[in-house]
Amino acid sequence: MNSPQNIVQYLYKNDAYSQWLGIEIIEVKIGYCKLKMKVRKEMLNGFKITHGGISYSLADTALAFASNTHGKKCISMETSISHIECVQNGDCLTAVSKELSKTEKTALYLITIFNQNKQEVAYFKGTVYRTSKDWEIHE
Repeated sequence: MNSPQNIVQYLYKNDAYSQWLGIEIIEVKIGYCKLKMKVRKEMLNGFKITHGGISYSLADTALAFASNTHGKKCISMETSISHIECVQNGDCLTAVSKELSKTEKTALYLITIFNQNKQEVAYFKGTVYRTSKDWEIHE
């Protein structure tokens, strides 16, 4: 069986979008992931604040990484986000993904996104389908 860290590194290495976002992997454990990224000018919307899709993408990546740490291939079934504070150009975002429940077929995660001041800026809830396929990484 591959370690949670190996699985997440493999996913990240093959995830061009997360790389473009500038996501850094801070910590990985079974059912848990902590990621970080800096908001850039090209991530702003017409209001000159960060486009909601950017924080959504950060959280979605944290969901994917955390849910796959158990060694089974997981895919998202349902996700939602609540933006509670505006995110500005230059802000440094941290996403913390925590597993709330896990069954044989599904798992539920809560991802909280913080800015550099440790202020919560968004909450993301994600449900994944846990396939029967094991991660087998051979590199």
